[in-house]
Amino acid sequence: MKRILSGVVAVLLSGTAAIAADIYQPPVEPIVEQPVEVIQTSGWYLRGDVGYAWNNLRGANFYQGGPGGSIAEFATAEIDDSWVAGVGVGYQFNNYLRTDVTLDYWGGGDFAGSTFGGCGSVVGPCVSSDVSSVSAWSLMANAYVDIGTYGAFTPYVGAGVGATHVKWDKLRNTSCSVSNPGACDPTTEHEGESKWRFTYALMAGTAIDLTCNLKADVGYRFRQVDDGNMFGYANGGGPGYDEGFYIHEARAGLRYSFGNVCEVPYEPPPEPIVYK
Repeated sequence: MKRILSGVVAVLLSGTAAIAADIYQPPVEPIVEQPVEVIQTSGWYLRGDVGYAWNNLRGANFYQGGPGGSIAEFATAEIDDSWVAGVGVGYQFNNYLRTDVTLDYWGGGDFAGSTFGGCGSVVGPCVSSDVSSVSAWSLMANAYVDIGTYGAFTPYVGAGVGATHVKWDKLRNTSCSVSNPGACDPTTEHEGESKWRFTYALMAGTAIDLTCNLKADVGYRFRQVDDGNMFGYANGGGPGYDEGFYIHEARAGLRYSFGNVCEVPYEPPPEPIVYK
């Protein structure tokens, strides 16, 4: 009997060991998070932009008969579309708020206008052809709200206030007979005027990450420039005044930041190769 019991116990023990060997699992390696390398710099950035401007002259008027005469409006008054270019320096306070100061040049807006009235040496009603051009420098202080970052894109909205130095070229005025367009008075030149004017701006766009510190900036800007002097008195006409500008701009540029926090995966140095 003892021999039988010893044999049964030996069989059971050997089966238990086999089962344990079958269900054995190696220990699970702990999950180690991949470290990142953080590059911390200041919050300053530089920017440069170029764009296309759709210009709207809000109106223009002048004195007939000199400064003591009556005010008359141009029958037509338009300026062509033009281009803009600018630079700026700014500061990123956090992920949502930044400000900058920008200096922009707005150039090459050709003016074309006309008036109706009498001529000097030509009999009958006349129509004038008035041509000039306008350019400007704008100095603006701006603030932006970055709405959030979605992948490489960070949309934003902003607003700015500042001043624009508007410079008008000479206005050349030629009046010709309505019934006989070949009969014209000699061309009169009025000296152009220049003046600093209050300006405000509204912006919207998106920044696109190119590298950790370099972003492309694509957006829209609206500017309203106040009214001011346009041209002086000459030959019985003037001075003249414009009623200000609405400027719609499509802009693209680059922003180089000295202040981004860049996170890149840490890569340990390669293991040395050992030749055996």
